[in-house]
Amino acid sequence: QVQLAESGGGLVQAGGSLRLSCATSGSIFSIKAMGWYRQAPGNQRELVALTRGDGTTNYADFVLGRFTISGLNAKNTVYLQMNSLKPEDTAVYYCYVNHNYSAYWGKGTLVTVSS
Repeated sequence: QVQLAESGGGLVQAGGSLRLSCATSGSIFSIKAMGWYRQAPGNQRELVALTRGDGTTNYADFVLGRFTISGLNAKNTVYLQMNSLKPEDTAVYYCYVNHNYSAYWGKGTLVTVSS
């Protein structure tokens, strides 16, 4: 069973920054993709950012220019640097990994952005 450990959530004022981290127990050689989704109350879970073993990345339009995903080069860890945070970024952020084409999820970390 692949496990994920997230950290870095918290409370920040609008315009501030946070950095999320996610480490997985899975083998780096079996990771096809790793990244972050989020879910706000009453909303569906949505993609935030994803990085793949070949180095390609995907970002949701609403985070372009503000969030950056990194890591996964030689370590089983990805980071999400979140800058210029907005109140609408408030959500539970879930780490995701595609490990040998099976999906695994973290328990989530709460990010709250106050206005």
